[in-house]
Amino acid sequence: MNPLRKVIQFLLTGLMILAGSLFFLYPQIFYCEFIAFSNFKSSDKKVYFSPDINRKQYKTLKSTIALAEARVDSFYQGKISNPKIIICQTPQQYQKYCSSTEGAGCSIGTPWGSSYVILNAQQGMNIDVIAHEMGHIELLKQIGWWKTTTDIPQWFNEGLALMLDRRFVGEISPRDRYRAYRYEWRYYTRNGRDLLLLKDISTMREFFSGGQKHVMSAYMTAGMEVSYWLLLRREAGLQRFIAEMRNGAPFEEAYGPMRPHHFKDSKKISE
Repeated sequence: MNPLRKVIQFLLTGLMILAGSLFFLYPQIFYCEFIAFSNFKSSDKKVYFSPDINRKQYKTLKSTIALAEARVDSFYQGKISNPKIIICQTPQQYQKYCSSTEGAGCSIGTPWGSSYVILNAQQGMNIDVIAHEMGHIELLKQIGWWKTTTDIPQWFNEGLALMLDRRFVGEISPRDRYRAYRYEWRYYTRNGRDLLLLKDISTMREFFSGGQKHVMSAYMTAGMEVSYWLLLRREAGLQRFIAEMRNGAPFEEAYGPMRPHHFKDSKKISE
């Protein structure tokens, strides 16, 4: 047999094995990677619409996506990620590409650089949802897949995404945003009596385990901590953090001291 043919056959066999393994272990990634071969519609190979979505909605949905991208770009002072956007219309479609039946959106990033934001149009697709999920992808791109998945605690990942998401707290200025998250945190934790420590919501399983009350408490704890951190670090704080992580610093060093609660800081922040 021709040596070149042997190499080609070997590579094809390897690709088939890889694709089969991917489908078996992570079917949602497999489906996302092959979205271009599905019946979803796209004119730019970036935004893919469910065949059940009326074409008249395309322009409005793309405009909403563009506004979310602008929010991410402003927050990070330069957006570098470019995920494919998959807009689902039915629960079955959303489960296929997101591997979940809950929520308005999810994000997927891969070690080889592909990234996707999957949106559930039936759950109210808006700027906040899209910016939140794009925020996860942007962090992944800014500091790398490996560092994000092995060194970034889930509370920080979610807390940073909340800074782009105004569903829970609409305040924009760092000081007002922190005050608002602290107010929400007091409500969901019964003024700290049901306190969640940051170390107890460091993994995805810990963050999203339990019922809705636990998840909301986790979100508000993350939002309060990160909003306080950004307030203290001021405008260039996030960029310094990213630069330090890129240069090899561990998360704890780049982030600095953590504060599980903020009662002692409330008077200083309120002045």
